[in-house]
Amino acid sequence: MTLIKSISGIRGTIGGTPGEGLSPMDIVKFTYAYCAKLKERRPKPEGERYKIVVGKDARLSGDMVEQLVCGTAVACGVDVIKAGFASTPTTEMAVIFEEADGGIILTASHNPKQWNALKLLNERGEFLNAEEGAAILECAEKGDFTFADVDSLGTIEEKDFTDAHLDAVLELPTVDVEAVKKAGFKVVLDAVNSVGGIIVPRLLERLGVECVCVNCDPTGEFAHNPEPLPANLVELSEAVVANQADLGISVDPDVDRLALICEDGRPFGEEYTLVSIADYILSKIYNEAAAPYSLNTSSNLSSSRALRDVTEQYGGDYYAAAVGEVNVTAKMRECGAVIGGEGNGGVIYPALHYGRDAIVGVALFLTNLAYKKVKVSELRASYPEYVIAKNKIELSDSALIDNILETVKAKYAAEDINTIDGVKISFEERKEWVHLRRSNTEPIIRIFAEASTAEAADALAKQIIDIANTIIK
Repeated sequence: MTLIKSISGIRGTIGGTPGEGLSPMDIVKFTYAYCAKLKERRPKPEGERYKIVVGKDARLSGDMVEQLVCGTAVACGVDVIKAGFASTPTTEMAVIFEEADGGIILTASHNPKQWNALKLLNERGEFLNAEEGAAILECAEKGDFTFADVDSLGTIEEKDFTDAHLDAVLELPTVDVEAVKKAGFKVVLDAVNSVGGIIVPRLLERLGVECVCVNCDPTGEFAHNPEPLPANLVELSEAVVANQADLGISVDPDVDRLALICEDGRPFGEEYTLVSIADYILSKIYNEAAAPYSLNTSSNLSSSRALRDVTEQYGGDYYAAAVGEVNVTAKMRECGAVIGGEGNGGVIYPALHYGRDAIVGVALFLTNLAYKKVKVSELRASYPEYVIAKNKIELSDSALIDNILETVKAKYAAEDINTIDGVKISFEERKEWVHLRRSNTEPIIRIFAEASTAEAADALAKQIIDIANTIIK
């Protein structure tokens, strides 16, 4: 069994011994700690109620975890708006709609069905920062719990926010519903039998898009590995070709990541989900907005350079952030980015909200495709070509990690080096980079390398691995 406690929440495999798996006792104590620290963070006059939103994906343990979380919050004197089956971005937006004090999302994202997690939100519907997350971990481990008396218990109210989320997306001036309807698109959707099977077909129906559903029954019985990577989307690729569809759409179980398939069955590339949508947003601002305006973008250090290239084509500035959604959103606010996200298919569009959102991603992508009147494969071919090689080094002694990072930094001191999250070395003349960072949960160094070909990316990663091996030995 596995239990991982981090500043962004708690996740683990269901069952087992408390502290080793995600047991009921662990769920209760971390929910208590979240509610206790929420009250400290947002002090209110005596008698004024606290309110949080709780939403879940469709995984098998969802009902059990939901009951424990909601019951614990009520016992803490916190009112609960239970959103039921709701995507992660839907729950985030529900916090805003309800003017709630926070929210808890019950999802293990792309992890297999035996996993679940508590992802913790602030009053803006965004993930807690490192300091806030650390305070909750400390509170949970102390175990000094005091619950509300019978007259101060919270309440539970059930609401469905799916349509409110869709309304907000379709009302965006950058989403052209009529243009998409006129394009007459046909798509195949793989929602991995989770909440994407509820919200994405409703989005496509309102956009006038014909949708062929694959794995869209929200049973929580994932039909394949739920991470939307090409190796896991073979069925979707085949269905796109068999149905002569314009594209394929894949979302992960909580619908914050978006991967696309070209009309010929080839992967669009999850790194290029953000690149293509950023290209559309930047072009629209560049061609239509009155000065002054921002053309800035941001993504994490391990995301493709293609976003930077596209941004600079419009005269904008690209800003790199440390890995982690909360770090990207902080950087986006700091630099005034109009679009950003992560290379795993996570699109963050501040005009809607500061959170990864596959729903707004689909709407923006289809609008762009309707305007350009090209095939998806042709759109993909219009962007700079890069390939990322992803590797990791497992270490028995975590103390070696700092030694490896420092050695690599010294060896490549003449290159452009970024140290906000591990060590990233950019080789500007070759438009290549390699990023080394420690895992937050394991004695592992993750090594991502990008170049114009897979062979060049692998060769760059091998250089770093060889350096690390000399230290390990």
